[in-house]
Amino acid sequence: MKPIIVGISGASGSVLARAAIDELLRRDVPTVAVCSNGAKLVWQEEMEESFNTCLAGWQENPNFTNYAVNDFRAPIASGTYPTGGMVVVPASMNSIASIANGLSGNLLLRAADVCLKESRPLVVVPRETPLHSIHLKNMLTLSRMGVVISPPEPAFYLKPQSLADIVRFTVSRIMVALGLDDALPANLQYGREE
Repeated sequence: MKPIIVGISGASGSVLARAAIDELLRRDVPTVAVCSNGAKLVWQEEMEESFNTCLAGWQENPNFTNYAVNDFRAPIASGTYPTGGMVVVPASMNSIASIANGLSGNLLLRAADVCLKESRPLVVVPRETPLHSIHLKNMLTLSRMGVVISPPEPAFYLKPQSLADIVRFTVSRIMVALGLDDALPANLQYGREE
């Protein structure tokens, strides 16, 4: 199985990044993470564990690899390194603007650019509200290039009972968008999955 890249940018929603990586590793999917410096700061504010603590736990899994955000020598900076795609979760508006306009000033942005040029799946999970016209224009640009825009919006019809319910639903959507699942689990309900 080809690795999936998880780019973590400096927007609110660190819990989504952690859950996405945990789910990929639970499925034994080779997972490559790249985290921006801003994301590490946000992580520190939002999470009960530091990014480095989570990173140490993930590194015990043989399917996990991590690269520094400024390591342009990392294999994911090249289209010759085969991947199954990438998710940017959470995706800051700065990262979305950079990807939409072909700017790749760090490894996270370069890896996304590689996915675009190689026609590999790219999913962005935008975290900003309200959105102004430039945000929307950048997401429209990405959508027209085949990028899946997957905001972390809860399915209220499933009656979420907790943040964990919303996170699990969002991660299920990411797995579908990456082509790892054909559809959401038929029995997906907040609070339980049989």
